[in-house]
Amino acid sequence: MPINKGFVLASRPQGEASARNFRFFEAPAPRPGAGEVLVRHHYLSLDPYMRGRMDESRSYAASQKLDEVMIGGTVGEVVASNDPGFALGDKVVGQGGWQLYGVARGAELRKLPETRAPIQAFLGALGMPGVTAWHGANRILEPEPGQTLVVSAATGAVGAVVGQLAKARGARVVGIAGGAEKCGHAVNTLGFDACVDHRAPAFEADLAAATPQGIDRLFENVGGAPFRASFRRLNDFGRVAICGLIASYEGAAATTIEDMRLVLVRRIMIQGFIVMDRMEEWPRAIAELAGLAESGKLTWRETIAQGIESAPEAFFGMLKGRNFGKQLVKLI
Repeated sequence: MPINKGFVLASRPQGEASARNFRFFEAPAPRPGAGEVLVRHHYLSLDPYMRGRMDESRSYAASQKLDEVMIGGTVGEVVASNDPGFALGDKVVGQGGWQLYGVARGAELRKLPETRAPIQAFLGALGMPGVTAWHGANRILEPEPGQTLVVSAATGAVGAVVGQLAKARGARVVGIAGGAEKCGHAVNTLGFDACVDHRAPAFEADLAAATPQGIDRLFENVGGAPFRASFRRLNDFGRVAICGLIASYEGAAATTIEDMRLVLVRRIMIQGFIVMDRMEEWPRAIAELAGLAESGKLTWRETIAQGIESAPEAFFGMLKGRNFGKQLVKLI
């Protein structure tokens, strides 16, 4: 019987999340029951939404339960199956959590399509973050040729895809990222027209210089002061897609709109969205994203921590923007 290892949520954070909020465990791998499969996870996805689920406050999804395996997307291989729809060796993506092995019903897993992309891409650009970007760009913002679209966390798992999709639609894309290296990657590798460092002392002036005609579309991942500066530069009939507000997740002040009058005067549309609400769009979105990847028109970057034991520190680093691209933990 193989040994399972992982982390449960031991306590709820008071302010910033810390190592004491998690408890490491070792135990025999679970056995699949009728209609279930056992998956050996190869990669674990670490995402900002996990921080919100650690709290007990009301949100769009139930809080993570204490003393249960911490939630998280995983990709791996079927190693035992009691479901005729899954064979040994099938590669699948699911919500296996922070552990090496997980049991799931077949309906909770999705087989990976045949592709040259590495399997961990289905936790990033070809998975939930990619679908998030696809929905926000194509269903909410719908940028038109010549319009200026600004995306925060521009080199992250979602932001990088948003910018590339908007460029494909003919928009002028300006990223907001932390540091010269990330901004250089946004322009030189992802093909953005400009990128502004939100850590720079002259950030607001730099943003104004990068968006001389104002902002038509804003994809918001972060919130905080950069969001407020971007919001003030929105043009008439501007659109805002709010995907995340990570700047407010660790006990910081909530992100606010300083002058709601702008929404009225400039006729701004603001829409928050959760990609899990639109599961019917996932097959089409993933197929389109995979096609772009196969043709070399979609690229991404990953930060990979090694071993399940590294998950908490990698998670804390991701919340503080220390990762570059999609944050993953390699488990095998």
